[in-house]
Amino acid sequence: MEMTTVYFHMTLANCFLLCLSCSDFSRKHEWQLYSHNASSSSCSAKRDIIPTLSCKKLIDAFPLDEIDGNYVHTVKRCVFSESPPTPLKGPLKLAAVSEEVLESILDLDVSASLYEDFVLYLSGSKLFPGSVPLAHRYGGHQFGYWAGQLGDGRAHLLGEYTSRKGETWELQLKGSGKTPYSRSGDGRAVVRSSVREFLCSEAMHHLGVPTSRAASLVLSEEPVLRDQFYNGSIKKERGAVVLRLAKSWFRIGSLEILTKSGELDLLRKILDFVIEEHFTSITKNDPDKYVAFFSTVLNETAHMIAQWMSVGFAHGVGNTDNFSLLSITIDYGPFGFMEAYNPNFVPNSSDDEERYSIGAQANVGLFNLEKLLEALYPVLNPSQQSWAKHVLKGYPQIYQKRFQELFIAKLGLEEQDESDDGYLIAFLLKMMEDTRADFTMTFRQLSEVSALQLQSGSIPKEMWALQDLSMHEFFSEWVNMYLPRLQRAYQSDEARQHRMKGINPRYVLRNWMAESAIRKAENDDFSEVRLLQEVLARPYTEQARAEERHYASRPPRWAQGLRVSCSS
Repeated sequence: MEMTTVYFHMTLANCFLLCLSCSDFSRKHEWQLYSHNASSSSCSAKRDIIPTLSCKKLIDAFPLDEIDGNYVHTVKRCVFSESPPTPLKGPLKLAAVSEEVLESILDLDVSASLYEDFVLYLSGSKLFPGSVPLAHRYGGHQFGYWAGQLGDGRAHLLGEYTSRKGETWELQLKGSGKTPYSRSGDGRAVVRSSVREFLCSEAMHHLGVPTSRAASLVLSEEPVLRDQFYNGSIKKERGAVVLRLAKSWFRIGSLEILTKSGELDLLRKILDFVIEEHFTSITKNDPDKYVAFFSTVLNETAHMIAQWMSVGFAHGVGNTDNFSLLSITIDYGPFGFMEAYNPNFVPNSSDDEERYSIGAQANVGLFNLEKLLEALYPVLNPSQQSWAKHVLKGYPQIYQKRFQELFIAKLGLEEQDESDDGYLIAFLLKMMEDTRADFTMTFRQLSEVSALQLQSGSIPKEMWALQDLSMHEFFSEWVNMYLPRLQRAYQSDEARQHRMKGINPRYVLRNWMAESAIRKAENDDFSEVRLLQEVLARPYTEQARAEERHYASRPPRWAQGLRVSCSS
């Protein structure tokens, strides 16, 4: 199938397009948790047993791998393999839990985390009641090339939990040992990548970005060998495991592997399952449901990437196997929040070709959607194929519209002025690029500065990012465009500042902050992991402890050489 790729060009006039750029594994028992104060109302309001999971829906819907065992092999004619986790060796330490996930999703009192045995469930050493651990078969295009069979090489889907609210969540361990899809890997994850995934999953949620969630972070003494920067320097690191949750872990690669293998009956089964479970607005008997599904995924993917851009987030491994069919952010490997504004910011030191720079994220989304359509092509008739191609051509406009809406909101403007708002955004970003102004703090300090200070150029010294921006020769010209738009939108400067502070975060998970927490965690000091977790749960609110740690200050000089790679 021939597809036409839409290319975006980074110019002052249109830069806002991009960078505005149940089996043998089941445990039939339930484990009772007793609170230190069993009579307290707060504990009695919560479920006080280990959550019971179910794998029945997935096992009934799809055939399982006929070959037993976790040894690596080519898997055919199935969607999942039964695969028990391999418990981490040595003493286990619970580094952090998400109170919100435990209480609001899993219906547990957070006091459950005080029990030593509870860590065994969070790490895969014990199985939740009803769990039948599964590893998912999928393929993917990695760095632009078809990589064949990939799959969950170090992750185990434990089962589905239905909360008291009626919401269903799939629980998955990451770093829990080998599966049939581990290839040459050991099935483990290390502390540095696990800390980053745990913190960023929850941080993105509190920024309002669609994402998987993280319930817990468990560390062990088990040595894991890694060549962090692929330079021959192999070192011992500590193993870790994250318990993470999502409504579904199906991704574009889940469909690609079936089309590539000619397993079209299974392809239809997954599509019908995903549509019925997660795309309830689509009628299951609609003859055009697959095109409607593609259109919805395209629209939501464009919106997700625009939201990434609005907080300066870049996914460092945006392969098709890492792009969710539900358009949520998954698989936090190398990632980064851009600091100095740079459309060529690359969060992954393994990305020599800069394929996944922040300025390329929208094009990456387009490429992945093209591959999704290629996977769907065999189950579409000729008229549906033509229709889906037309849908694909609308991606740039959908992305541009959502991007512009988000950035207009970041500037505190309630209504769009189609004639010049795009230029206002592009002008600002070009100045930020020229001055290397900090992305997050420029917008935050625009939220905090008064209109009078902007107009007069008397920007306080503590507003360091805005001071950097004000050094641009055209800064006054931009301010003279911006202020009249603000005056049309607000009756008072205080109202404008209040609104903008609720949109522009003061704190994001910068690499240096994560690195500081990782170094401490590797020595069993989890204080900064927990502090960051607390701070990033309220990213729009100025917090004394965060200010003491300089989380909104210029990044320290030692952080300039930090690198994050695919090795984890």
